[in-house]
Amino acid sequence: MSLTRPDRTTLLALGGYAVTRLIGLAVLAIAAAVTGEDGLHRLKGRWDSVWYVRIAEHGYGYEVTLPNGDVHSDLAFFPLFPALERGLSAVLPVDAATAGLLVSWTAGLVAAWGIHRCGAQAFGPRAGVVLAVLWGVYPTAFVQSMAYTETLFTALAAWSLYAVLRGRWILAGVLCAAAGLTRPTAAALIAALGITALVTLVRDRRLPLGTVAGVLIAPLGWLGYVVYVGVREGAPTAYFDVQAAWGNSIDGGVALGRFILGLPWPAALGLCAALALLGWLLALCVRQRQPLPVLVHTIGVVLVSLVGAAYFGSRPRLMMPAFGLLLPPAVALARLRNRALAPVLAGLALASAAYGAFTLLGSGPP
Repeated sequence: MSLTRPDRTTLLALGGYAVTRLIGLAVLAIAAAVTGEDGLHRLKGRWDSVWYVRIAEHGYGYEVTLPNGDVHSDLAFFPLFPALERGLSAVLPVDAATAGLLVSWTAGLVAAWGIHRCGAQAFGPRAGVVLAVLWGVYPTAFVQSMAYTETLFTALAAWSLYAVLRGRWILAGVLCAAAGLTRPTAAALIAALGITALVTLVRDRRLPLGTVAGVLIAPLGWLGYVVYVGVREGAPTAYFDVQAAWGNSIDGGVALGRFILGLPWPAALGLCAALALLGWLLALCVRQRQPLPVLVHTIGVVLVSLVGAAYFGSRPRLMMPAFGLLLPPAVALARLRNRALAPVLAGLALASAAYGAFTLLGSGPP
């Protein structure tokens, strides 16, 4: 598999995705001008973006001690994104923060392309186009315009999954290894490749050498960084200790349950309804008979996002790489005529942009 020249439907997917992000940026610019805020600073200079820039400029080794004694270490952040920031800022006349935006925006287009190819492979070119656009209007899609890792990880994941669908296992493993240097969520992608290979073995009673190689390569990025942190800190569990200090330990969903129980009952009911909708979408993904690697990746990303003790407000964006969740509505919307489909997608883009501007200009982290 290679990145062949885009055809008409690919250009439609990329164009549609780009329009959704431009709408998001335009609405943010208008809202920032009205409120007197700096919208660009919110995209590249706050929250996790600051940590990535610091790593890009100075390497690892920075810690913050909170008033309660908790220590937040920059070792919680995987290295590929800041490495790209550093490399790009070295060859272009931009600082690392701006380089982060360039990486994120470029990766967003590459992700949309890969998502389109996966959707087209499974359900036809039109469904692939709609899928790419829907990913651009995901409720927390404003993160795709920030100097965050979501677009880079999703690009690597989507093309890794597409490589599996095309039988290019070694390429899939290499892309998965790169994803493992980007986000811990790569565990779901590693599982997708491993389970797909296992099913292939059971079905065919044999496993091609290329498939074995791809499966063995896939976890090397994630494992490599975990080992690096362990060696650096002198403890085999150091990476997990670092994450636990950030409140990101795996607790099987206990923190989520406590969060729901601590809400006023109307908010708790609303959140339970949202989780029920999520469960319904996952059931639709299974009934839709999505390609196995895409389905396993989707379920894995959702589970990883729900079973940790992380800040609850971050969980919707942590699920964003699970683009398989959008395949059922994408296939349904693809049946509409263009004159009905266009206003639906436009309305979703505006709603996503308005929510993004509200969140970015607010006080809480995304």
